[in-house]
Amino acid sequence: MSIEVNGVSKLYGAQKALDKVSFNIDNGSIIGFLGPNGAGKSTMMKIISCYIPQSSGSVSVCGFDVNESPLEVRSRLGYLPENNPLYPEMYVREYLEFVAGIHHIKNVRSRVEQMIDLVGLSLERNKKIGALSKGYKQRVGLAQAMIHEPDVLILDEPTTGLDPNQIVEIRNLIKTIGKEKTVMLSTHIMQEVEAICDRVIIINKGVIVANDNAKNLKSYQHSQVVKVEFDKVVAVNLLTTISGVSDVKKIGDNIWLLGSNADMDIRPKIIEFATANQLNVLTIQKDEQKLEDIFKKLTSG
Repeated sequence: MSIEVNGVSKLYGAQKALDKVSFNIDNGSIIGFLGPNGAGKSTMMKIISCYIPQSSGSVSVCGFDVNESPLEVRSRLGYLPENNPLYPEMYVREYLEFVAGIHHIKNVRSRVEQMIDLVGLSLERNKKIGALSKGYKQRVGLAQAMIHEPDVLILDEPTTGLDPNQIVEIRNLIKTIGKEKTVMLSTHIMQEVEAICDRVIIINKGVIVANDNAKNLKSYQHSQVVKVEFDKVVAVNLLTTISGVSDVKKIGDNIWLLGSNADMDIRPKIIEFATANQLNVLTIQKDEQKLEDIFKKLTSG
């Protein structure tokens, strides 16, 4: 197990940032760690990374307790915080050699060149960090987080402020990294989670409210939602008689969202219902529930 979190709470005075949080992350997986602002994401990541202590509970990384063996944890973990802390006056190669020296890496120049190639900094290697675009600065941050070959990577909002092209580039880089390492990724971009994460953990007000893969999360409320428009007014109580329909919501004139937990497609049943009740179906569309909708339902109120 790469990361084990058991009953972790964190207090800031009377304010409880984390409340008995528990989860495990297996080796070689990419985990999306989601939550609204102030939910406790960064606090949890800082505890895992040995930056701050928890108030209670236990955390271990690769079998080492973060309080009892912080140096062992740090040697096995790479961390890219939300505000990428770089030295803008240093050159890319110079900075990475400096970081490699901190980690007592042998063959520093060789390892720096490997990282420059891996994260796509070859054309920027001789530039000052302050002269780089934000996308390339994020690549430098990823390189410093990985230069000591950690088993676990903690990435806090790695694509914040990037343009769409840069987001795709960093996303692809994370997917490549995730083939060999365990990655814990905090982000607000749901498409990013669906594209690269094996599992999703959602935290709200310091409490874990979901821990599952994206496909299963989408079925938390309904496995399918069908949008249908009839040519006439139809009573709600009639719509609930359609086989497989478990939820009915009106969204416009004679336009309805029909939710279902059934495994079968309910559209044929809707057509049968319309025929039996002398209704014409003007439009009918099966909508897949979005991860963003699930996130909103789990973290609102």
